[in-house]
Amino acid sequence: MALASDSQGPASSAAHTRCFHCGLDVPDGARYPVTFEGREEPTCCPGCQAVAGAIIEHGLGAYYHHRDAAPAESGHPLIPEELRELELFDHPGVQQQFVASAGDGGNRREAALMLEGITCAACVWLNERHVQALPGVESFRVNYSTHRAQVVWDPERIALSDILKAIRDIGYHAHPYDPGTREQAIARERGLALRRIAVAALGMMQVMMLAVALWLGAEDTEHEDLLQFMRWVAAALTTPVVLYSAIPFYQSAWRDLRHWQLGMDVPVSLAIIVTYLASLYAVILGTGEHVYFESVVMFVFFLLTSRYLE
Repeated sequence: MALASDSQGPASSAAHTRCFHCGLDVPDGARYPVTFEGREEPTCCPGCQAVAGAIIEHGLGAYYHHRDAAPAESGHPLIPEELRELELFDHPGVQQQFVASAGDGGNRREAALMLEGITCAACVWLNERHVQALPGVESFRVNYSTHRAQVVWDPERIALSDILKAIRDIGYHAHPYDPGTREQAIARERGLALRRIAVAALGMMQVMMLAVALWLGAEDTEHEDLLQFMRWVAAALTTPVVLYSAIPFYQSAWRDLRHWQLGMDVPVSLAIIVTYLASLYAVILGTGEHVYFESVVMFVFFLLTSRYLE
């Protein structure tokens, strides 16, 4: 689905046309088209263009076939993009694509969701505990290996968008489960993980070579200037590993601390940061006695690799 530029151009015709999303008249000179089922459809404003684009991009274009004859709510006033996208999932026409009855003859609803950002079993535990505490949610289970979640809720007590917002509030992203979307998300996460591992591996190899030289020359007082230079080089090579490769540990630790939890990434992040800063402080002072950059890069590399293999 391609969105055209928001810039205004000449009106396509003298007669007023109806907005594809909300049904209002498209103002003269306004051009905010969206592409739906191979056709270019007009919308009246950037808000309606963004809403229609979000519906189509999420594979929920059937909404425009099933919606009521009454026009949809206009994109004005604009609200944050993420909030608008989540509220789309409350519309009955959209929910026809992925929501079913819970099967007990009652009013309960059931849906399969895809969660992004899951890195460990603690993430699963946090999401399950957080969502199940919401009033109206009767069941929420996450499969760690597939990142697929199954949620059962009472629509009279809580809206699906509120469940999705609650998941966003703790730093994760959820959307209707779709095999194609899942594969894209996994491929995206896998590519990013490999880049982080590559940076950590390159840093580890270089820093370890310097560490061996520093160990062998620890008693060589005649070349202290050279040894100090090598420590500075090791610090420089370790910095990208700490500031880029280790980011997933910091993000997970911050999520845990924000919700007063102590997941395993909290001590991991603490170990990385403290060891790096202590070693850097020793280099700045010129002591060279307590420099452990090789331990930092090895720690990050092996943790990232083990999580990727897992």
